[in-house]
Amino acid sequence: MSIDVQNQTVLITGANRGIGKAILETAIAQGAKKVYAAVRDPDSVAGLVAEYGDQVVPIAVDLQAPTSIDDAAAVATDVNIVINNAGILRTNDVLSPEVFADYEAEHRTNVLGLLHVAQAFAPVLKANGGGALVQLNSVVSIKSFVDFASYSASKAASYSLTQALRERLAGQHTAVVSVHPGPIKTDMAHTAGLEESADSPAVVAEGIFAALREDRFHVFPDAMAKEFESAYQSYAKSFIEAEIAEST
Repeated sequence: MSIDVQNQTVLITGANRGIGKAILETAIAQGAKKVYAAVRDPDSVAGLVAEYGDQVVPIAVDLQAPTSIDDAAAVATDVNIVINNAGILRTNDVLSPEVFADYEAEHRTNVLGLLHVAQAFAPVLKANGGGALVQLNSVVSIKSFVDFASYSASKAASYSLTQALRERLAGQHTAVVSVHPGPIKTDMAHTAGLEESADSPAVVAEGIFAALREDRFHVFPDAMAKEFESAYQSYAKSFIEAEIAEST
């Protein structure tokens, strides 16, 4: 199902900076009617509200606080496209005692956060004709990177859930998109020591809306991600995407 962001209402978690901010700006540039900026601190998007006026609506969402997600779904009843961008990264060594707490935090945000968003907003999207759920995963969901192994594990789990959500939500005509960036110029890339090789957040935003228009499940938006895509796409088409094709 092809979805154009023009005249749509979009909700973006983590919309106050980095990739989320670029998605918000691109959505508006491509004609979105309204964007809910779903962030832990609504005051953090005051600059975006000042720039775009009532096209940007701040809404409090913390992926580690399920009630905030439910409350947001009760308010954003007109949403057509939900983009779950927010996530956290920890960088302790896999053999460090601290890695257990790191993974628990990453799992609560990156994995359970996705589940809470999907469960809260699936009925809203269904009521509005189907729409789309977009999940920001990563190339590390396909291959673990030892310097941030716990983050890689959390993203592998979120990618697995994204595949299941694609199949489950197809029945209500909700498109699901899995986005797999490599290093992008964000605070997270700086923390991971990948800033020098990183691409602009805009390439991720543009890739998401192109995928929605072209009815594609996977998005590999940047230079490193495209290297993954060239090796992975045959497997993805044969095994990850084929089951959906056979059931429709």
